[in-house]
Amino acid sequence: MRIFDPHIHMTSRTTDDYERMRDAGVRALVEPAFWLGQPRTNVGSFLDYFDGLLGWEPYRAAQYGIRHHCALALNPKEANDPRCAEVLTELPRYLLKDSVVAVGEVGYDSMTPAEDKAFEAQLQLAVEAELPVLVHTPHRDKAAGTRRSLDVVRAAGLAPELVVVDHLNEMTVGMVAESGCWMGFSIYPDTKMDPDRMVAILRAYGTDRVLVNSAADWGKSDPLKTREVAEQMLGAGFTDDDVDQVLWRNPVAFYGQSGKLSDAVTEAPDYAGNTIKRGG
Repeated sequence: MRIFDPHIHMTSRTTDDYERMRDAGVRALVEPAFWLGQPRTNVGSFLDYFDGLLGWEPYRAAQYGIRHHCALALNPKEANDPRCAEVLTELPRYLLKDSVVAVGEVGYDSMTPAEDKAFEAQLQLAVEAELPVLVHTPHRDKAAGTRRSLDVVRAAGLAPELVVVDHLNEMTVGMVAESGCWMGFSIYPDTKMDPDRMVAILRAYGTDRVLVNSAADWGKSDPLKTREVAEQMLGAGFTDDDVDQVLWRNPVAFYGQSGKLSDAVTEAPDYAGNTIKRGG
């Protein structure tokens, strides 16, 4: 079994996690930029963080045979801090880097005017850089926040196939499915989604345009939740091919639109010996 975790915060994890992930079948991942748990006080701290996602984390992952890619952005929570606004002027040069396969996480935390401004500006940066976008939906007022996010994406003129709307649940998946955007699900021990509920959603909505991630960070989370979903799918009657689509081919297809996934990922043979083509 091969797994591509499309949203995981490895900066917050240990090398033991990399080893466990490798043993579970994880061979590739995307690490989106996010809030570190306390406020950053200047733009330089963002740039040091971005440099770490471009240099140190790919090196750490490679020691365990895992391909590390990233998505960069000013995250929604810190978009409300005026000390962070200058990050938007620095992002364009970072989005050109080879391992940056998307803009993210962008979107809403509290749905403030400052978040509106940062969200809209970064969607435009994605258009200019020809990159996919990872949209974070808020933990509070999730249905309203998801609906508003879809409205902003439509207004920006982004093709829906270039957008994944993440952290979905039973209340929000339907509107995203209808929008044509990709549907992202974060599997957590106690919150967001769990493997059983994820399998029920796959039964209802199918396996197309679905990304399943662990979103593991410094909170209570588990980088092996993707593997648990795979096992639950098989136990529920899904085929090996269904599992491979959800946990490998779908992330390759979505992030492959950047044209910057490593050849080792885009050309990896599947369990049947077929070759995955770049961009899906």
